Amino acid sequence: MSFLIRVQVPDSPGSLGAVASALGTAGADILSVDIVERGNGLAVDDLVVELPNGRLPDTLITAAESVDGVEVDAVRPYAGVLDTHRELELVEEIAASPGSGLELLAEGVPRIVRAGWSLIVQHTGDGTSQLCASTAAPQAPPEELPWLPLERATVLDADADWVPPMWRELGTELAATPIGKPGRALLVGRPGGPMFRTAEVARLAHLAGIVAVVLNG
Repeated sequence: MSFLIRVQVPDSPGSLGAVASALGTAGADILSVDIVERGNGLAVDDLVVELPNGRLPDTLITAAESVDGVEVDAVRPYAGVLDTHRELELVEEIAASPGSGLELLAEGVPRIVRAGWSLIVQHTGDGTSQLCASTAAPQAPPEELPWLPLERATVLDADADWVPPMWRELGTELAATPIGKPGRALLVGRPGGPMFRTAEVARLAHLAGIVAVVLNG
Protein backbone atom coordinates (compact mmCIF):
# COMPACT_ATOMS: atom_id res chain seq x y z
CA MET A 1 0.00 0.00 0.00
CA SER A 2 1.22 3.51 -0.79
CA PHE A 3 1.50 6.28 1.76
CA LEU A 4 2.42 9.93 1.63
CA ILE A 5 4.69 10.96 4.49
CA ARG A 6 5.48 14.62 5.10
CA VAL A 7 8.70 15.26 7.00
CA GLN A 8 10.60 18.26 8.31
CA VAL A 9 14.33 17.70 7.91
CA PRO A 10 17.39 19.88 8.54
CA ASP A 11 18.14 21.72 5.29
CA SER A 12 21.64 20.32 5.03
CA PRO A 13 23.41 17.84 2.73
CA GLY A 14 22.67 14.22 3.51
CA SER A 15 19.59 14.76 5.69
CA LEU A 16 17.05 13.54 3.17
CA GLY A 17 19.32 10.67 2.21
CA ALA A 18 19.49 9.60 5.84
CA VAL A 19 15.69 9.60 6.01
CA ALA A 20 15.49 7.56 2.81
CA SER A 21 17.94 5.02 4.24
CA ALA A 22 15.97 4.75 7.48
CA LEU A 23 12.71 4.22 5.59
CA GLY A 24 14.37 1.61 3.42
CA THR A 25 15.56 -0.25 6.50
CA ALA A 26 11.93 -0.30 7.67
CA GLY A 27 10.92 -1.99 4.41
CA ALA A 28 9.56 1.07 2.62
CA ASP A 29 10.14 1.51 -1.09
CA ILE A 30 10.38 5.23 -1.96
CA LEU A 31 8.46 6.05 -5.14
CA SER A 32 8.94 9.81 -5.32
CA VAL A 33 10.05 12.92 -3.41
CA ASP A 34 8.73 16.47 -3.63
CA ILE A 35 10.15 19.54 -1.87
CA VAL A 36 7.23 21.49 -0.38
CA GLU A 37 8.99 24.33 1.41
CA ARG A 38 12.38 25.55 2.58
CA GLY A 39 13.35 28.16 5.16
CA ASN A 40 14.84 28.81 8.60
CA GLY A 41 17.24 25.91 8.22
CA LEU A 42 14.51 23.36 7.58
CA ALA A 43 13.08 21.65 4.50
CA VAL A 44 9.59 20.18 4.31
CA ASP A 45 9.42 17.20 1.95
CA ASP A 46 6.66 14.90 0.77
CA LEU A 47 7.66 11.30 0.11
CA VAL A 48 5.42 8.71 -1.49
CA VAL A 49 6.41 5.26 -0.26
CA GLU A 50 5.19 1.71 -0.73
CA LEU A 51 4.90 -0.53 2.33
CA PRO A 52 4.64 -4.33 2.17
CA ASN A 53 1.24 -5.80 3.03
CA GLY A 54 0.79 -6.12 6.75
CA ARG A 55 3.34 -3.46 7.65
CA LEU A 56 1.81 -0.66 9.76
CA PRO A 57 2.29 2.99 8.69
CA ASP A 58 3.51 3.78 12.22
CA THR A 59 6.77 2.13 11.21
CA LEU A 60 7.32 5.03 8.79
CA ILE A 61 7.11 7.55 11.62
CA THR A 62 9.46 5.56 13.84
CA ALA A 63 11.98 5.11 11.04
CA ALA A 64 11.98 8.72 9.86
CA GLU A 65 12.22 10.20 13.35
CA SER A 66 15.14 7.94 14.17
CA VAL A 67 17.20 10.44 12.15
CA ASP A 68 18.42 13.40 14.25
CA GLY A 69 16.42 16.58 13.69
CA VAL A 70 13.65 14.94 11.67
CA GLU A 71 9.99 15.41 12.53
CA VAL A 72 7.04 13.73 10.79
CA ASP A 73 4.12 16.07 10.13
CA ALA A 74 1.68 13.47 8.82
CA VAL A 75 1.29 10.05 7.22
CA ARG A 76 -1.75 9.13 5.14
CA PRO A 77 -2.71 6.63 2.41
CA TYR A 78 -1.97 7.92 -1.06
CA ALA A 79 -2.94 6.78 -4.54
CA GLY A 80 -0.57 7.77 -7.31
CA VAL A 81 2.92 9.20 -7.61
CA LEU A 82 3.89 12.85 -7.21
CA ASP A 83 4.24 14.61 -10.55
CA THR A 84 5.58 18.15 -10.50
CA HIS A 85 4.53 18.67 -14.13
CA ARG A 86 0.81 18.34 -13.41
CA GLU A 87 0.26 22.12 -13.27
CA LEU A 88 1.48 22.63 -16.82
CA GLU A 89 -0.53 19.68 -18.07
CA LEU A 90 -3.67 20.98 -16.36
CA VAL A 91 -3.29 24.49 -17.77
CA GLU A 92 -2.78 23.06 -21.26
CA GLU A 93 -5.92 20.94 -20.84
CA ILE A 94 -7.94 23.96 -19.71
CA ALA A 95 -6.64 26.09 -22.59
CA ALA A 96 -7.77 23.40 -25.02
CA SER A 97 -11.28 23.22 -23.49
CA PRO A 98 -12.01 26.63 -21.91
CA GLY A 99 -15.74 25.93 -21.80
CA SER A 100 -15.04 23.25 -19.21
CA GLY A 101 -12.15 25.13 -17.60
CA LEU A 102 -13.54 25.44 -14.08
CA GLU A 103 -14.62 21.80 -13.99
CA LEU A 104 -11.17 20.70 -15.14
CA LEU A 105 -9.53 22.92 -12.51
CA ALA A 106 -11.68 21.51 -9.71
CA GLU A 107 -10.90 17.95 -10.76
CA GLY A 108 -7.18 18.52 -11.27
CA VAL A 109 -6.19 20.56 -8.22
CA PRO A 110 -6.43 17.77 -5.60
CA ARG A 111 -3.84 15.73 -7.52
CA ILE A 112 -1.47 18.69 -7.67
CA VAL A 113 -1.53 19.63 -3.97
CA ARG A 114 -2.21 16.10 -2.62
CA ALA A 115 -5.62 17.07 -1.24
CA GLY A 116 -8.82 15.07 -0.94
CA TRP A 117 -11.18 17.33 -2.86
CA SER A 118 -11.89 20.81 -4.18
CA LEU A 119 -14.90 23.03 -4.79
CA ILE A 120 -15.30 26.17 -6.89
CA VAL A 121 -17.74 28.55 -5.27
CA GLN A 122 -19.10 31.98 -6.09
CA HIS A 123 -20.48 34.85 -4.01
CA THR A 124 -23.02 37.23 -5.54
CA GLY A 125 -25.68 39.57 -4.27
CA ASP A 126 -28.04 36.60 -4.10
CA GLY A 127 -25.76 34.58 -1.83
CA THR A 128 -23.22 31.78 -2.30
CA SER A 129 -23.42 29.03 -4.89
CA GLN A 130 -21.28 26.06 -5.92
CA LEU A 131 -20.12 26.17 -9.53
CA CYS A 132 -18.41 22.78 -9.71
CA ALA A 133 -16.60 20.18 -7.64
CA SER A 134 -14.06 17.39 -7.86
CA THR A 135 -15.17 13.77 -7.91
CA ALA A 136 -14.46 13.18 -4.22
CA ALA A 137 -15.90 16.49 -2.97
CA PRO A 138 -18.53 16.43 -0.17
CA GLN A 139 -22.04 16.06 -1.52
CA ALA A 140 -23.44 18.68 0.86
CA PRO A 141 -21.17 21.75 0.85
CA PRO A 142 -21.77 24.56 3.37
CA GLU A 143 -24.58 26.98 2.62
CA GLU A 144 -22.69 29.86 4.23
CA LEU A 145 -19.13 30.85 3.34
CA PRO A 146 -18.52 33.99 5.40
CA TRP A 147 -14.94 34.36 4.12
CA LEU A 148 -16.23 35.24 0.63
CA PRO A 149 -15.44 37.48 -1.16
CA LEU A 150 -11.76 36.52 -0.84
CA GLU A 151 -9.00 38.99 -1.60
CA ARG A 152 -6.01 36.62 -1.54
CA ALA A 153 -5.08 32.97 -1.13
CA THR A 154 -5.17 31.85 2.48
CA VAL A 155 -5.40 28.96 4.93
CA LEU A 156 -8.89 28.86 6.46
CA ASP A 157 -9.78 28.13 10.08
CA ALA A 158 -10.90 24.50 9.97
CA ASP A 159 -12.73 24.89 13.31
CA ALA A 160 -14.81 27.92 12.30
CA ASP A 161 -18.58 27.81 12.80
CA TRP A 162 -19.31 27.54 9.07
CA VAL A 163 -17.28 24.32 8.70
CA PRO A 164 -19.57 21.24 8.58
CA PRO A 165 -19.22 18.88 11.57
CA MET A 166 -18.13 15.99 9.35
CA TRP A 167 -15.23 18.03 8.00
CA ARG A 168 -14.10 18.80 11.54
CA GLU A 169 -14.46 15.16 12.60
CA LEU A 170 -12.18 14.13 9.73
CA GLY A 171 -9.59 16.75 10.70
CA THR A 172 -9.94 18.45 7.32
CA GLU A 173 -7.40 21.18 6.61
CA LEU A 174 -8.71 23.95 4.33
CA ALA A 175 -7.22 26.49 1.95
CA ALA A 176 -8.78 28.81 -0.61
CA THR A 177 -7.77 31.21 -3.34
CA PRO A 178 -9.71 33.63 -5.53
CA ILE A 179 -10.02 32.78 -9.21
CA GLY A 180 -9.81 35.99 -11.20
CA LYS A 181 -12.23 37.90 -8.98
CA PRO A 182 -12.79 38.13 -5.19
CA GLY A 183 -16.30 36.67 -5.42
CA ARG A 184 -15.19 33.40 -7.02
CA ALA A 185 -12.88 31.02 -5.20
CA LEU A 186 -11.31 27.60 -5.20
CA LEU A 187 -11.76 25.79 -1.87
CA VAL A 188 -9.48 22.81 -1.22
CA GLY A 189 -9.89 20.24 1.54
CA ARG A 190 -7.31 17.82 2.90
CA PRO A 191 -9.02 15.35 5.28
CA GLY A 192 -6.64 14.17 7.98
CA GLY A 193 -4.05 16.84 7.15
CA PRO A 194 -1.31 17.76 7.00
CA MET A 195 -1.80 21.52 7.27
CA PHE A 196 -1.35 23.63 4.15
CA ARG A 197 2.08 25.24 4.06
CA THR A 198 2.74 28.80 2.88
CA ALA A 199 4.42 27.50 -0.26
CA GLU A 200 1.41 25.32 -1.07
CA VAL A 201 -1.01 28.24 -0.71
CA ALA A 202 1.22 30.31 -2.98
CA ARG A 203 1.19 27.42 -5.48
CA LEU A 204 -2.62 27.41 -5.44
CA ALA A 205 -2.74 31.17 -5.96
CA HIS A 206 -0.31 31.00 -8.86
CA LEU A 207 -2.24 28.23 -10.58
CA ALA A 208 -5.61 29.96 -10.08
CA GLY A 209 -4.16 33.19 -11.45
CA ILE A 210 -2.91 31.48 -14.60
CA VAL A 211 -6.24 29.74 -15.13
CA ALA A 212 -8.12 33.02 -14.69
CA VAL A 213 -6.00 34.57 -17.44
CA VAL A 214 -6.57 31.57 -19.71
CA LEU A 215 -10.33 31.86 -19.11
CA ASN A 216 -10.28 35.67 -19.48
CA GLY A 217 -11.43 36.29 -15.96
